[in-house]
Amino acid sequence: MNILDQIIVDKKKEVALRKELFPASYWEQSSLFEKPVISLSNRLKTSSSGIIAEHKRRSPSKSNINSNLSIFEVAQGYENAGVCGMSVLTDLKYFGGALEDLVQARAVCTLPILRKEFIIDEYQLIEAKAHGADVVLLIAAVLTREAIESLSFCAKQLDLEVLLEVHTQQELDKALMPSIDMIGVNNRDLKTFEVNIETSIEMASAIPSDFIKVSESGISTLDSIKTLKGHGFQGFLVGEHFMKTNSPGAAAKQFIEGLQ
Repeated sequence: MNILDQIIVDKKKEVALRKELFPASYWEQSSLFEKPVISLSNRLKTSSSGIIAEHKRRSPSKSNINSNLSIFEVAQGYENAGVCGMSVLTDLKYFGGALEDLVQARAVCTLPILRKEFIIDEYQLIEAKAHGADVVLLIAAVLTREAIESLSFCAKQLDLEVLLEVHTQQELDKALMPSIDMIGVNNRDLKTFEVNIETSIEMASAIPSDFIKVSESGISTLDSIKTLKGHGFQGFLVGEHFMKTNSPGAAAKQFIEGLQ
């Protein structure tokens, strides 16, 4: 069993337990549940940088990236840097994240916030909405076309935007539907965790122009961004490059200034 398969096995157990402890009706009473959504897709359409900066404490491929900084500090730093949006990892076991990280980021910034998670159940979309997220990630590698369709439709009913992540042509083929706002190409193979930015370049022409293109993972140089822009990408999800520093906000600011 590869790491992705194991994550999904564990995620099914986690979601089942959370449903028992906190029914969906509990989250629907959250004060954040009625919060107007801040559109990431609209910001990407008008941004000169397209940077979506990530908060990530650790990952299966790198046991510790940065666990010392508060989410408040990171979120404020990213907003001051002028990023388009913020991605927040909420998986605890493998990434050291928590749903509460969404709430804390929401409290101190006005950025569109993406709940980056292994979403397999509509319940997780309700959680995302109740904790202040504006966008949810759906990963084609772990979902059938039917699941993508039902989850993305549910997200739309909740006024959440959807970033659909693919890694191969086969995944893209099953993911194209009107309820998707953005298509993200993950340069990291989730089964092996190997990273290759050429994945985005190879996939670019296959993504219809109706969708905003987002390149994810392994982006650490200005040249990479410029190359990807040349292939029609408008969004660039950057995590470890900023988070491995003592000041992710300052690193993001310097990076964005270099793009101007």
